[in-house]
Amino acid sequence: MEGLFFNVNNGFLEGIVRGYKAGILTQSHYASLTQCETLEDLKTQLSATDYGNFLANEASLTTTIISDRATQLLVDQFNFLRSNAVEPLSKFLDYITYSYMIDNVVLLITGTLHERDTHELLERCHPLGVFESMPALCVATNVEELYQSVLVETPLAPYFRNCLSAADLDDLNIEIIRNTIYKAYLEDFYEFVGTLGSPTSDVMRTILAFEADRRTINITINSFGTELTKEQRAKLFPAIGRLFPDGNNALAKADDIEQVRLVCENIPEYRSFFDNSPGDAQDLGDLGIAAQLEDRFFRTEVRLNKEAFLQQFQYGVFYSYVKLKEQEIRNLTWIAECIAQDARDRINDYIPIF
Repeated sequence: MEGLFFNVNNGFLEGIVRGYKAGILTQSHYASLTQCETLEDLKTQLSATDYGNFLANEASLTTTIISDRATQLLVDQFNFLRSNAVEPLSKFLDYITYSYMIDNVVLLITGTLHERDTHELLERCHPLGVFESMPALCVATNVEELYQSVLVETPLAPYFRNCLSAADLDDLNIEIIRNTIYKAYLEDFYEFVGTLGSPTSDVMRTILAFEADRRTINITINSFGTELTKEQRAKLFPAIGRLFPDGNNALAKADDIEQVRLVCENIPEYRSFFDNSPGDAQDLGDLGIAAQLEDRFFRTEVRLNKEAFLQQFQYGVFYSYVKLKEQEIRNLTWIAECIAQDARDRINDYIPIF
């Protein structure tokens, strides 16, 4: 029934975002990009794609400039979608920006703790996570003031209010704070998409469940050998996802990567994350396995976001487009960095999308 009325408010924007998706770089584009000898060659190759002349005004090219300009194109596209959206799509698009806001606010908190110039930090913030009252946070001269500003001035206030107090804001707890707030955000987003009904809730809950499981696994592995207690670790796990609740309980007690692997064995799609011959696992070490795991997480994320486009009349395509475009920007940055560093043996270690 919803499909009959979906296009009244959202058909135009869904058509736009599917048009944007058609401009995502394909394998043949990447084949051309990896043959480039210099960043100027890369710029020329990209000019023949949907990126067009986005680097035309740059006198000298660096990897950072390429990444920043590509990100700005994504932000411009997102802002166009957001400015034309009506409820509940507009609120859904706001939720997409909250994850970037969390990273930006945590960056400002970290900078204030270390007495860095917050105006410098503003330039390093992700543009998708910039909100209207963000400059007001720069007025804060200490962590207490910043905490009060966050509670009053930002859309993240409910997550902060329920998760921590100003006394928690110190170096030791910064990552705990980030993960606690992200847990609250994911659970809230998961609940919100449930109110939108099928097929949006079906598509988005699959994606958010994977995101929650990825964070749970990463938190577990990153907490090995740190001062984080198992009780603290358990509190950081999102209460959603395919590992919840039994897998989360087992991961809270895990002491090494082998135990994490055994927990993931219970989810058929997660078994391949740790697929290694015994010799490989010993050669890689814990850090190597964690890096390989992150790569496999990205590949799974790309697959889930591509699958979101197989269904019509749902909002998941907006979320998935942003995530696929982010992966494309990571790919471009990787290729540009390999060209700049003359590390051609690793230039093909990107994650293809289409």
